[in-house]
Formats: sequence, structure tokens, C-alpha cells
Amino acid sequence: MYRTGHLGASIAVYAPFGVGLFAAGADSLAVLAGAVMLWFTMLPDIDHRLPIVPHRGPTHSLLFALAVGGVFGGAGSLAASELGVTAAVGLGAFGLVLGIATVGAHLLADALTPAGVPLLWPLSGRTYSLSLWRADNTVANYGLLVVGVAMAVGTFALAGRLVGW
Repeated sequence: MYRTGHLGASIAVYAPFGVGLFAAGADSLAVLAGAVMLWFTMLPDIDHRLPIVPHRGPTHSLLFALAVGGVFGGAGSLAASELGVTAAVGLGAFGLVLGIATVGAHLLADALTPAGVPLLWPLSGRTYSLSLWRADNTVANYGLLVVGVAMAVGTFALAGRLVGW
């Protein structure tokens, strides 16, 4: 998928997290987390800039998602270290989940294409694909963006009705 499709996938994956954070009263964290997911939505495609790493290789795997989650988790812990141990552990765990979700959304979108993704790299080179459309399909990319926005609006609207926002 292209950036537009990846943004849609990130918005769709983020929606439940955002609702949960807003419901918990963590409005600033909800906005920050959403911005982080959108900013880093194309991170696995860093392989385009690394001459020795094939596209849709290691950076399109669950191992990479865990590594990014570890970096985000470390950043969350470091950012909260002044607030105390409980906050550092909580933000560290949140960062871990956010990092995995950020890369996971990208992998999900790429798994919709025939090329697929090697989820289990380095254990297996097998690619996983639903083979629904090519990555360069403009309708699919914009369609995924529309689906992502619709899922976010629907999720927030449903939560608003249930919680009384």
C-alpha cells in the first residue's frame, strides 16, 4: 500500500486505543499517541533507504514490530522516569503496545496486497497475504483511508453514546 492506505490502516487500528484513552481522561496522551502512530505509519518502509535490506523483508515482520515496541516502551519509561516507578512502568508498557500497533497497522495494510509480508522472519521466509489488490491501486488506498476514518468516527460515536460524552 501507499502512504494514503497506510494512514487509513493506522487510523482504524488506533481508534479503539484513542477511545480508551479519552474515556480514561488521558486526553493529551490520546492525542500524542494518535500523532505518533500517524507520524510513524511508514516506518517499516525505511527499507527503501537501506541498500542491504530488501523491501518487505525484516522491517515487515513481527520481530521488527517488537523491536519498535521496545524502543517506544523505553522512550515512554524514560519520559515518565521523573514521575515515579509506577508511571514509568505504565508509560513503558503503553509505549510497547503503541510501537507494536504502529508497525502492525502497516503490516496489516501490506498483507492485503499480493506481495504480502514475512511476518515470521527470521524463522520463516513465507509471506502472508490476502491478495485483495495491488499496492498501487488508487481506489484501494483511498478506500482504506475512508474505512479508517469511518471506523474512527464510528468508534468514537459509539463510545460517546455509551459513556455519555
